Amino acid sequence: MALTPATILTGFLGSGKTTLLKRVLQEAHGQKIAVIENEFGEENIDNDILVADTKEQIIQMSNGCICCTIREDLRTTLQDLALKKRKGELDFERVVIETTGLADPGPVTQTFFMDDEVAESFLLDSVITLVDAKHAAQQLNDRQEARRQVGFADQIFISKTDLVEAAEVDALRHRLKHMNPRAPQKAVHFGEVPLKEVFDLRGFNLNAKLEIDPDFLRDDGHKHHDHNHGEHCDHPSHQHGHAHRGHHHHHDDDVKSFVFRSERAFDPAKLEDFLGAIINVYGPRMLRYKGVLHMKGTDRKVIFQGVHQLMGSDLGPEWAPQEQRLSKMVFIGIELPKDILLQGLEQSLV
Repeated sequence: MALTPATILTGFLGSGKTTLLKRVLQEAHGQKIAVIENEFGEENIDNDILVADTKEQIIQMSNGCICCTIREDLRTTLQDLALKKRKGELDFERVVIETTGLADPGPVTQTFFMDDEVAESFLLDSVITLVDAKHAAQQLNDRQEARRQVGFADQIFISKTDLVEAAEVDALRHRLKHMNPRAPQKAVHFGEVPLKEVFDLRGFNLNAKLEIDPDFLRDDGHKHHDHNHGEHCDHPSHQHGHAHRGHHHHHDDDVKSFVFRSERAFDPAKLEDFLGAIINVYGPRMLRYKGVLHMKGTDRKVIFQGVHQLMGSDLGPEWAPQEQRLSKMVFIGIELPKDILLQGLEQSLV
């Protein structure tokens, strides 16, 4: 049986998750979606799109979708849904998990990799994070959960941009970009998002389109440093509070990203040893990491990615004859030791 795709919808309190979700559910897309809600969400899915009363854990909706509340834990809920689907008691094509606004998406994400039963039924498609433009600066300054939600995102939707000045939105976009350069950003108005920007993003599909987003490593118009030369980098996301090309960075987020790139090939054994050691020590602080690698001994790209201590790699397509063989990796995490990581990666090259 084909795996059922799952989408995690996260974002801080009041960022518009439920609004987006309602819109997705009410749109006439003809898809049957199962929604899993943390029961202490700010606002439950409106009763007007529900059929049964809410004492049930799993409720059929008027448009053929399903809504369920997490009573025990996510794993049990997913197993329950999968079982009912196999028995023909429930019919759905995809799952959307709406986390509570105070949740760290990490454990939710890990459920799809750590539990064999879940992994045999579901495929994690992506993590979508909503950011409230009006309150984001304060939330990102004060709340680590809000910063983690940004760090985990495969796609960021910025809500309430109509309530703030353009310069404020611009500053927010810049800040989010430095926290997580791999997630495309898009302003949304009252949850009006085309479904193609919500589903089948393949943020977790190792063999999907490699440049997950065209701006994977383009850095706001200035050439990125090639870190393989080991020179000191004065990138604003690297702990500096100075003004940078007209952008003032007054904040020093603990969730940061940095990029490593090199034309030299990696030595597979050295790289595996180094990454294994790093994940052992810093895994809990590593939110997302991803890369396309030029590896000695193969003419194919090696795609790798990870969440916390879970890391996987896959052989991708062959390097094209004229294509420059280049490793590109992005790391997003909490107070990661950038110098140690860059030096270790450098030493893992052939």
